[in-house]
Amino acid sequence: MRSGIMAGGNWIVDQLKIIDAWPAQDALASILAESSGNGGSAYNVLKDLALLGAPFPLAGIGLVGHDKTGDAILADCAAHRIDVTQLQRTAGAATSYTDVMTVRATGRRTFFHQRGANALLGPEHFDFTRTPAKIFHLGYLLLLDRLDALSADGRTGAAEVLRRARAAGLRTSADCVSDQSGRFRAVAAPALPHVDYFFANDFEAEKLTGVSLRRDQRLDPASVRAAARALLEGGVQTWVFLHCDEGAFAASRETEVWQPSLRVPPGDIRGAAGAGDALAAGVLYGLHEDWDVTQSLRLGVSAAAASLYDPRCSASLRSVEDCWRLAEQLGFRAAEME
Repeated sequence: MRSGIMAGGNWIVDQLKIIDAWPAQDALASILAESSGNGGSAYNVLKDLALLGAPFPLAGIGLVGHDKTGDAILADCAAHRIDVTQLQRTAGAATSYTDVMTVRATGRRTFFHQRGANALLGPEHFDFTRTPAKIFHLGYLLLLDRLDALSADGRTGAAEVLRRARAAGLRTSADCVSDQSGRFRAVAAPALPHVDYFFANDFEAEKLTGVSLRRDQRLDPASVRAAARALLEGGVQTWVFLHCDEGAFAASRETEVWQPSLRVPPGDIRGAAGAGDALAAGVLYGLHEDWDVTQSLRLGVSAAAASLYDPRCSASLRSVEDCWRLAEQLGFRAAEME
Protein backbone atom coordinates (compact mmCIF):
# COMPACT_ATOMS: atom_id res chain seq x y z
CA MET A 1 0.00 0.00 0.00
CA ARG A 2 1.54 3.30 -1.11
CA SER A 3 1.24 6.32 1.17
CA GLY A 4 2.43 9.89 1.01
CA ILE A 5 2.83 12.79 -1.37
CA MET A 6 6.17 13.65 -2.95
CA ALA A 7 6.53 17.02 -4.69
CA GLY A 8 9.33 18.21 -6.93
CA GLY A 9 10.17 21.33 -8.84
CA ASN A 10 10.37 24.94 -7.66
CA TRP A 11 11.76 25.80 -4.22
CA ILE A 12 11.62 29.55 -3.81
CA VAL A 13 11.70 32.16 -1.07
CA ASP A 14 9.12 34.85 -1.77
CA GLN A 15 10.00 38.40 -0.78
CA LEU A 16 6.58 40.00 -0.52
CA LYS A 17 5.82 43.69 -0.74
CA ILE A 18 2.35 45.17 -0.29
CA ILE A 19 2.00 48.26 -2.47
CA ASP A 20 -0.63 50.98 -2.66
CA ALA A 21 -1.19 50.67 -6.42
CA TRP A 22 0.44 49.23 -9.53
CA PRO A 23 2.40 52.08 -11.14
CA ALA A 24 2.60 53.06 -14.77
CA GLN A 25 6.01 52.79 -16.44
CA ASP A 26 8.47 55.25 -14.83
CA ALA A 27 5.98 56.07 -12.04
CA LEU A 28 6.25 55.37 -8.31
CA ALA A 29 4.35 53.08 -5.94
CA SER A 30 4.66 53.05 -2.17
CA ILE A 31 5.60 49.88 -0.28
CA LEU A 32 3.22 49.61 2.68
CA ALA A 33 4.52 46.38 4.23
CA GLU A 34 6.97 43.58 3.48
CA SER A 35 7.67 40.04 4.60
CA SER A 36 9.12 36.78 3.33
CA GLY A 37 7.78 33.26 3.03
CA ASN A 38 7.78 30.01 1.10
CA GLY A 39 7.21 30.00 -2.64
CA GLY A 40 7.17 27.64 -5.61
CA SER A 41 4.89 24.73 -6.38
CA ALA A 42 6.75 21.94 -4.59
CA TYR A 43 7.50 24.00 -1.48
CA ASN A 44 4.02 25.54 -1.24
CA VAL A 45 2.07 22.34 -1.80
CA LEU A 46 4.09 20.35 0.75
CA LYS A 47 3.96 23.07 3.40
CA ASP A 48 0.23 23.53 2.83
CA LEU A 49 -0.30 19.79 3.25
CA ALA A 50 1.68 19.87 6.49
CA LEU A 51 -0.41 22.78 7.80
CA LEU A 52 -3.62 21.01 6.77
CA GLY A 53 -2.48 18.18 9.04
CA ALA A 54 -1.89 15.56 6.37
CA PRO A 55 -1.72 12.17 8.15
CA PHE A 56 0.69 10.75 5.58
CA PRO A 57 4.39 11.24 4.71
CA LEU A 58 5.57 14.32 2.80
CA ALA A 59 8.78 14.48 0.75
CA GLY A 60 10.44 17.03 -1.50
CA ILE A 61 12.70 16.92 -4.56
CA GLY A 62 14.63 19.90 -5.87
CA LEU A 63 17.71 22.07 -5.68
CA VAL A 64 18.73 24.90 -3.34
CA GLY A 65 21.98 26.78 -3.07
CA HIS A 66 24.70 26.71 -0.43
CA ASP A 67 23.45 29.91 1.17
CA LYS A 68 21.38 31.21 4.07
CA THR A 69 18.22 31.05 2.00
CA GLY A 70 18.81 27.37 1.31
CA ASP A 71 19.49 26.85 5.04
CA ALA A 72 16.17 28.49 5.84
CA ILE A 73 14.25 26.24 3.43
CA LEU A 74 15.78 23.08 4.88
CA ALA A 75 15.04 24.23 8.44
CA ASP A 76 11.45 25.07 7.52
CA CYS A 77 10.99 21.62 5.97
CA ALA A 78 12.35 19.97 9.11
CA ALA A 79 9.89 21.98 11.22
CA HIS A 80 7.01 20.74 9.05
CA ARG A 81 8.07 17.06 8.83
CA ILE A 82 8.92 17.25 5.12
CA ASP A 83 11.54 14.67 4.10
CA VAL A 84 14.39 16.47 2.30
CA THR A 85 16.45 13.42 1.30
CA GLN A 86 16.07 14.40 -2.36
CA LEU A 87 16.16 18.17 -1.79
CA GLN A 88 19.78 18.61 -2.79
CA ARG A 89 22.22 21.53 -2.63
CA THR A 90 24.19 22.88 -5.55
CA ALA A 91 27.21 25.13 -5.83
CA GLY A 92 26.14 26.11 -9.33
CA ALA A 93 23.58 28.76 -8.38
CA ALA A 94 22.01 30.58 -5.45
CA THR A 95 18.66 29.56 -4.02
CA SER A 96 15.80 30.90 -6.11
CA TYR A 97 13.72 33.87 -4.96
CA THR A 98 10.80 35.95 -6.18
CA ASP A 99 9.85 39.55 -5.48
CA VAL A 100 6.05 39.49 -5.20
CA MET A 101 4.30 42.85 -5.55
CA THR A 102 0.74 42.73 -4.20
CA VAL A 103 -1.73 45.61 -4.54
CA ARG A 104 -3.36 46.05 -1.14
CA ALA A 105 -6.84 46.97 -2.36
CA THR A 106 -7.27 44.05 -4.78
CA GLY A 107 -4.87 41.28 -3.75
CA ARG A 108 -3.63 41.10 -7.34
CA ARG A 109 0.04 40.27 -7.59
CA THR A 110 2.97 40.57 -9.99
CA PHE A 111 6.12 38.44 -9.81
CA PHE A 112 9.76 39.29 -10.47
CA HIS A 113 11.60 35.98 -10.41
CA GLN A 114 15.24 34.94 -10.01
CA ARG A 115 15.37 31.35 -11.32
CA GLY A 116 18.49 30.43 -9.37
CA ALA A 117 19.10 26.79 -8.50
CA ASN A 118 15.73 25.67 -9.87
CA ALA A 119 17.05 26.27 -13.39
CA LEU A 120 19.60 23.47 -12.88
CA LEU A 121 17.10 20.80 -11.83
CA GLY A 122 17.18 17.87 -14.26
CA PRO A 123 15.80 14.33 -14.59
CA GLU A 124 18.88 12.90 -12.85
CA HIS A 125 17.81 14.54 -9.58
CA PHE A 126 14.62 12.43 -9.34
CA ASP A 127 14.67 8.91 -7.88
CA PHE A 128 11.37 7.04 -7.64
CA THR A 129 12.84 3.58 -7.06
CA ARG A 130 12.73 3.69 -3.26
CA THR A 131 9.86 6.00 -2.43
CA PRO A 132 6.64 4.61 -0.89
CA ALA A 133 4.73 7.73 -1.98
CA LYS A 134 1.30 7.40 -3.54
CA ILE A 135 1.27 10.69 -5.50
CA PHE A 136 4.05 12.70 -7.15
CA HIS A 137 3.37 16.37 -7.89
CA LEU A 138 5.58 18.38 -10.27
CA GLY A 139 5.51 22.15 -10.67
CA TYR A 140 5.84 24.57 -12.12
CA LEU A 141 6.03 23.60 -15.78
CA LEU A 142 7.40 26.60 -17.73
CA LEU A 143 9.55 27.69 -14.77
CA LEU A 144 12.11 24.86 -14.69
CA ASP A 145 14.65 25.55 -17.41
CA ARG A 146 16.21 22.12 -17.86
CA LEU A 147 12.98 20.20 -17.36
CA ASP A 148 11.19 22.50 -19.81
CA ALA A 149 13.85 22.21 -22.52
CA LEU A 150 12.68 20.53 -25.72
CA SER A 151 14.80 17.76 -27.19
CA ALA A 152 15.12 17.14 -30.92
CA ASP A 153 12.19 14.70 -30.81
CA GLY A 154 9.90 17.23 -29.07
CA ARG A 155 10.07 15.66 -25.61
CA THR A 156 10.90 17.44 -22.36
CA GLY A 157 12.71 16.49 -19.18
CA ALA A 158 9.47 17.04 -17.26
CA ALA A 159 7.68 14.50 -19.45
CA GLU A 160 10.45 11.98 -18.76
CA VAL A 161 10.29 12.58 -15.01
CA LEU A 162 6.51 12.12 -14.97
CA ARG A 163 6.76 9.02 -17.16
CA ARG A 164 9.26 7.46 -14.74
CA ALA A 165 7.08 8.30 -11.75
CA ARG A 166 4.06 6.57 -13.29
CA ALA A 167 6.20 3.59 -14.29
CA ALA A 168 7.32 3.30 -10.65
CA GLY A 169 3.68 3.06 -9.53
CA LEU A 170 2.93 6.62 -8.44
CA ARG A 171 -0.05 8.69 -9.52
CA THR A 172 1.24 11.89 -11.08
CA SER A 173 0.14 15.50 -10.76
CA ALA A 174 1.42 18.66 -12.46
CA ASP A 175 0.90 22.39 -12.40
CA CYS A 176 2.20 25.23 -14.57
CA VAL A 177 3.04 28.88 -14.08
CA SER A 178 1.34 31.88 -15.72
CA ASP A 179 4.14 32.44 -18.21
CA GLN A 180 3.89 35.15 -20.89
CA SER A 181 6.49 33.76 -23.31
CA GLY A 182 4.12 31.93 -25.66
CA ARG A 183 5.74 28.53 -24.93
CA PHE A 184 2.76 26.94 -23.21
CA ARG A 185 1.78 24.34 -25.77
CA ALA A 186 5.33 23.41 -26.75
CA VAL A 187 6.47 22.90 -23.14
CA ALA A 188 3.36 21.52 -21.43
CA ALA A 189 1.90 19.32 -24.17
CA PRO A 190 4.61 16.60 -24.03
CA ALA A 191 3.95 16.15 -20.29
CA LEU A 192 0.16 15.75 -20.44
CA PRO A 193 0.05 12.04 -21.41
CA HIS A 194 2.09 11.24 -18.29
CA VAL A 195 -0.13 13.21 -15.87
CA ASP A 196 -3.02 11.78 -13.85
CA TYR A 197 -4.08 15.11 -12.30
CA PHE A 198 -3.47 18.40 -14.10
CA PHE A 199 -4.02 21.84 -12.54
CA ALA A 200 -4.32 25.15 -14.41
CA ASN A 201 -5.89 28.52 -13.74
CA ASP A 202 -8.07 30.32 -16.28
CA PHE A 203 -5.13 32.21 -17.85
CA GLU A 204 -3.04 29.05 -18.17
CA ALA A 205 -5.93 27.01 -19.54
CA GLU A 206 -6.49 29.58 -22.30
CA LYS A 207 -2.79 29.61 -23.22
CA LEU A 208 -2.69 25.81 -23.34
CA THR A 209 -5.86 25.26 -25.33
CA GLY A 210 -6.57 28.49 -27.19
CA VAL A 211 -10.02 28.58 -25.54
CA SER A 212 -10.91 31.74 -23.63
CA LEU A 213 -12.85 30.82 -20.49
CA ARG A 214 -14.64 34.18 -20.36
CA ARG A 215 -17.20 36.05 -22.43
CA ASP A 216 -17.59 39.76 -21.64
CA GLN A 217 -15.40 39.19 -18.56
CA ARG A 218 -17.81 36.56 -17.19
CA LEU A 219 -16.95 32.89 -16.83
CA ASP A 220 -18.50 30.97 -19.72
CA PRO A 221 -19.51 27.39 -18.77
CA ALA A 222 -19.31 26.05 -22.32
CA SER A 223 -15.79 27.43 -22.74
CA VAL A 224 -14.63 26.00 -19.39
CA ARG A 225 -15.89 22.58 -20.45
CA ALA A 226 -14.27 22.93 -23.87
CA ALA A 227 -10.89 23.80 -22.36
CA ALA A 228 -11.06 20.87 -19.96
CA ARG A 229 -11.99 18.50 -22.79
CA ALA A 230 -9.08 19.79 -24.86
CA LEU A 231 -6.65 19.00 -22.05
CA LEU A 232 -8.11 15.51 -21.64
CA GLU A 233 -7.81 15.00 -25.39
CA GLY A 234 -4.23 16.24 -25.07
CA GLY A 235 -3.47 13.22 -22.91
CA VAL A 236 -4.29 13.96 -19.25
CA GLN A 237 -5.07 10.53 -17.86
CA THR A 238 -7.66 11.05 -15.13
CA TRP A 239 -8.71 14.55 -13.95
CA VAL A 240 -8.27 18.11 -15.18
CA PHE A 241 -8.71 20.81 -12.51
CA LEU A 242 -9.33 24.35 -13.77
CA HIS A 243 -9.58 27.11 -11.18
CA CYS A 244 -10.38 30.81 -11.11
CA ASP A 245 -11.75 33.43 -8.73
CA GLU A 246 -15.26 32.01 -9.09
CA GLY A 247 -14.36 28.43 -8.16
CA ALA A 248 -12.89 25.20 -9.49
CA PHE A 249 -14.00 22.82 -12.23
CA ALA A 250 -12.97 19.16 -12.38
CA ALA A 251 -13.42 17.04 -15.48
CA SER A 252 -12.69 13.43 -16.33
CA ARG A 253 -13.78 11.58 -19.44
CA GLU A 254 -16.98 10.55 -17.66
CA THR A 255 -17.68 13.18 -14.99
CA GLU A 256 -17.77 16.95 -14.44
CA VAL A 257 -17.88 18.73 -11.06
CA TRP A 258 -18.13 22.48 -10.44
CA GLN A 259 -17.33 23.84 -6.98
CA PRO A 260 -17.91 27.55 -6.29
CA SER A 261 -15.33 29.42 -4.21
CA LEU A 262 -15.94 30.81 -0.73
CA ARG A 263 -17.41 34.27 -0.21
CA VAL A 264 -14.29 35.88 1.24
CA PRO A 265 -15.01 39.57 1.97
CA PRO A 266 -12.79 41.64 -0.36
CA GLY A 267 -11.59 43.70 2.59
CA ASP A 268 -10.17 40.56 4.24
CA ILE A 269 -8.00 39.57 1.26
CA ARG A 270 -4.33 40.24 1.96
CA GLY A 271 -2.85 38.42 -1.05
CA ALA A 272 -3.60 35.69 -3.57
CA ALA A 273 -0.06 34.48 -4.28
CA GLY A 274 -0.62 31.09 -2.65
CA ALA A 275 -4.22 30.41 -3.63
CA GLY A 276 -3.55 28.11 -6.60
CA ASP A 277 -1.10 25.93 -4.70
CA ALA A 278 -3.39 25.82 -1.66
CA LEU A 279 -6.20 24.61 -3.90
CA ALA A 280 -3.92 21.93 -5.36
CA ALA A 281 -2.83 20.86 -1.87
CA GLY A 282 -6.43 20.52 -0.71
CA VAL A 283 -7.46 18.54 -3.77
CA LEU A 284 -4.41 16.25 -3.55
CA TYR A 285 -5.09 15.69 0.16
CA GLY A 286 -8.56 14.43 -0.70
CA LEU A 287 -7.43 12.31 -3.62
CA HIS A 288 -4.70 10.73 -1.48
CA GLU A 289 -7.32 9.84 1.12
CA ASP A 290 -9.62 8.39 -1.59
CA TRP A 291 -12.30 11.02 -1.12
CA ASP A 292 -14.62 11.64 -4.03
CA VAL A 293 -13.74 14.58 -6.26
CA THR A 294 -16.62 16.72 -4.97
CA GLN A 295 -15.30 16.59 -1.40
CA SER A 296 -11.71 17.05 -2.60
CA LEU A 297 -12.70 20.19 -4.52
CA ARG A 298 -14.51 21.58 -1.49
CA LEU A 299 -11.36 21.24 0.57
CA GLY A 300 -9.35 22.75 -2.28
CA VAL A 301 -11.44 25.93 -2.55
CA SER A 302 -11.62 26.19 1.25
CA ALA A 303 -7.82 25.95 1.57
CA ALA A 304 -7.47 28.52 -1.22
CA ALA A 305 -9.78 30.88 0.67
CA ALA A 306 -7.80 30.41 3.88
CA SER A 307 -4.60 31.36 2.05
CA LEU A 308 -6.02 34.77 1.11
CA TYR A 309 -5.83 36.09 4.67
CA ASP A 310 -2.06 36.66 4.53
CA PRO A 311 0.14 37.92 1.67
CA ARG A 312 2.52 34.98 2.22
CA CYS A 313 1.61 31.77 0.43
CA SER A 314 1.02 29.51 3.43
CA ALA A 315 1.02 31.72 6.51
CA SER A 316 -2.77 31.66 7.03
CA LEU A 317 -3.30 27.95 6.20
CA ARG A 318 -4.68 25.91 9.07
CA SER A 319 -6.02 22.39 9.61
CA VAL A 320 -8.60 20.63 7.48
CA GLU A 321 -11.09 21.11 10.31
CA ASP A 322 -10.42 24.86 10.32
CA CYS A 323 -10.96 24.96 6.55
CA TRP A 324 -14.35 23.29 6.95
CA ARG A 325 -15.23 25.82 9.67
CA LEU A 326 -14.22 28.69 7.37
CA ALA A 327 -16.43 27.28 4.60
CA GLU A 328 -19.37 27.02 7.00
CA GLN A 329 -18.79 30.56 8.23
CA LEU A 330 -18.46 32.23 4.82
CA GLY A 331 -20.54 30.00 2.57
CA PHE A 332 -20.01 29.38 -1.12
CA ARG A 333 -20.68 31.61 -4.09
CA ALA A 334 -23.67 30.97 -6.35
CA ALA A 335 -23.28 27.91 -8.57
CA GLU A 336 -22.37 29.90 -11.70
CA MET A 337 -21.41 26.81 -13.74
CA GLU A 338 -24.75 25.03 -13.26
